[in-house]
Amino acid sequence: MIIINFGKGVRNKFHTHDYEQILIVTAGEGIVATDKEEKTVTVGDIVLIPAGENHWHGSGGDSEVSHIFAISKEAKARQLED
Repeated sequence: MIIINFGKGVRNKFHTHDYEQILIVTAGEGIVATDKEEKTVTVGDIVLIPAGENHWHGSGGDSEVSHIFAISKEAKARQLED
């Protein structure tokens, strides 16, 4: 399990994974976005991101956000260009 913390206004770049990613929001308010939509998430929300889906996640801008997720040692992520 990994804990990720994003400061105000911080997010990662579009990327994909070769596995399903489950995010569990533990603090603050953030955004999970795909090519098709942006969803605001807050404490207690659980988000499933299917394998291969282009997405990013981070803070909502005015709030920090933290989430946890489990990951396999064999799993790979691929960051995409902006």
